[in-house]
Amino acid sequence: MTAHTVVVGGGIAGLAAALRLSAAGHRVTVVEQYDRLGGKISTRPDGVDTGAEQFLMRDPAGGPSGAMRLVESLGLAERLVHPVAGGAGLWVRGALRPMPTGHVMGVPGPQTTLDGVAATADRDTDRGAPVLAPGEDRAVGAVVRERLGDEVVDHLVDPLLGGVYAGSADGLSLAATMPALHRALGEQHTLREAVARTTAASRAHGSGAPVFGTLRGGLSTLIDAAAAELRARGAEIRTGLPVRRLERDGAGWAVYVGAAAPDAPTSARGPRLTCDDVVLAVPARPASRLLQPVAPDAAELVGTLDYASIGLVTLELTGVELPTLSGFLVPADQGLTIKAATFFSTKWAHHARPGGVLLRASVGRHGEQAALQRPDAELVQAALADLGTVLGTTLPAPTAASVTRWGGGLPQYAPGHVDRVAAARDLLSGLPLALAGAAFDGVGIPACVNSAEQAAVRILEGSEQ
Repeated sequence: MTAHTVVVGGGIAGLAAALRLSAAGHRVTVVEQYDRLGGKISTRPDGVDTGAEQFLMRDPAGGPSGAMRLVESLGLAERLVHPVAGGAGLWVRGALRPMPTGHVMGVPGPQTTLDGVAATADRDTDRGAPVLAPGEDRAVGAVVRERLGDEVVDHLVDPLLGGVYAGSADGLSLAATMPALHRALGEQHTLREAVARTTAASRAHGSGAPVFGTLRGGLSTLIDAAAAELRARGAEIRTGLPVRRLERDGAGWAVYVGAAAPDAPTSARGPRLTCDDVVLAVPARPASRLLQPVAPDAAELVGTLDYASIGLVTLELTGVELPTLSGFLVPADQGLTIKAATFFSTKWAHHARPGGVLLRASVGRHGEQAALQRPDAELVQAALADLGTVLGTTLPAPTAASVTRWGGGLPQYAPGHVDRVAAARDLLSGLPLALAGAAFDGVGIPACVNSAEQAAVRILEGSEQ
């Protein structure tokens, strides 16, 4: 009999897991609580992304990233485009400065020059042992402050990490956010040497080849193609259908869906799906809730993950000249509301606007909700004012403006995250269930695809036993 897997969550991780499982012959049902697929991938009708915007082309070993493997397998390679603008800038001390080079997510290496960006403390000395003890995981900020001083964290590491996670370096795990550097710190005696070893070993940013890519028409084309392929294989995709509860049903599962309360009597729990296996490709809190009745210890570990919310302000302006940069980052101590901006029409040739520009500003850091509670019109005005400050001019009223809010959109991997996820998976090892997605294995499309494929392999290996 063909095994039936229910994938809970229709974001990129859920769809990638469903593709892998259906290719192996499983009957698949994808259940998504919202009316659309894609999760944090969202594209306007004009092809402008209002969520995730790009993906890494290669993995650290130099092979195609999870995102590229998916793009190629779905026949979307002809849509692939790469940035045409130069590097990013950094707004520090009233000036837009070039982003330093030779760093790993802002952690500088031996050749990194920080003139005008940050004063460096001279404490990164060989103390006769690796920077991290075996099995140790610390916050990024704690290690960098100890070795190189506060300004390196505040003016370089924090903005770069904040651009990816909307979090603070002082709260984010080295093992989860920079696994290669974390490994090197367990071998090297100085932080800068660990950075040098990490950059030398990585082939994700190989010279001469594009580092990032996106798809003409927006990243939702990837979601649409994945859904179309799944349907062509006979998979069922059900949107607007929340999953309320999981229960064991013999050797498989009963998956209760619909509007009934999770703790309602069995007779009143509404419709249910029966299946052999389940993939949970949802954020940590819903995953924890669904795990609670069947694996409470794993649920507790998963439920500790916190999230940050962000807002994205997309603007179209005329009569404005942008620098030849892809955008810029803003440290939290520089007095601006926005924490980053991307110059879409400069960065991407397919977003060029004759006579105008298209750009997007990001607002919101972990633990700072006040800015996101402002009305859309106020956020637009704050973004305009900050962009004008950075560009050195008063900007005109936008010809078009929109605000997209991602509440609880970005996971905050506290130190110990990797071990907690491993422990949760160990507790689930006897169940036909796998965890996938950004809540567990990293943010970004490549990380989510990799996580999904690994979850599918766990399900397939379990089915063979």
